Amino acid sequence: MDWGRAKSVLIMSFLMLNVLLGYQLWLDIREQLHANPNSAELPPDKISLMQQKRISLAANLPLDTPKLADLTYLLHAGTQESIEPVKLDKSVNSALIFTKKELDKALGDQVPELADYDWDLHSSQDGVFVLHRMVDGLPIFNVKLELYNSNLKITSYKQDRVEQIERGEAKQVLPAAKVVASLIETYLAEGSVITDIQLGYHGQIFDSEKQVSAPSWRVILEDGTVYYVHAISGDVTTDGDEEDADASGVGSAGQPD
Repeated sequence: MDWGRAKSVLIMSFLMLNVLLGYQLWLDIREQLHANPNSAELPPDKISLMQQKRISLAANLPLDTPKLADLTYLLHAGTQESIEPVKLDKSVNSALIFTKKELDKALGDQVPELADYDWDLHSSQDGVFVLHRMVDGLPIFNVKLELYNSNLKITSYKQDRVEQIERGEAKQVLPAAKVVASLIETYLAEGSVITDIQLGYHGQIFDSEKQVSAPSWRVILEDGTVYYVHAISGDVTTDGDEEDADASGVGSAGQPD
């Protein structure tokens, strides 16, 4: 037997095996870094930070960055907390919430301006479908229509209604990727799971007819925490911040008292 040749073959075999194992390891590392295609728009350092903090991105990152302006409008129906549900003259099948056209047809004569509202899956909960007032295809997160359902029937509703919507100067909004990167770095705790990211309008509701809502990214976590990120300035608030402000009577900077 030619031991020299056999030795060379073994060395080459081990070398090929090491190359193969190294390549597989590289593929595994790359797969871990990019396991979630939703994170593809994030900077590499933020993806690495996500891994360290075990933060998951279970929602698509919107790519649109339109120019939007603050909305000023009159809220003439009060807030959700200050009005009682209105009982429907005729209840309708709750499954209609999944088909906007059929819902509008079934409830349009009982709920004012129903066609101007759109269903929000992530705000809805057991027994209550939540819809938001839409402006140019984007929701005003503070302006709601709540449809109460029981035994597979929609039986009553609460509604915020707005009028005289005016727009300020339009500006380019921050990319969703930049907003999420900032939240990952500064606000999100270990193990957080981001379940929804949506662009719309948001502003604290004040005890006044005149209201202001700013372009905002809404980021929802799996545990129910909701972050609102001003889409121009990047300022961050949560539902908890608003409750504290309501209790103290102090509003956000730049908002009417």
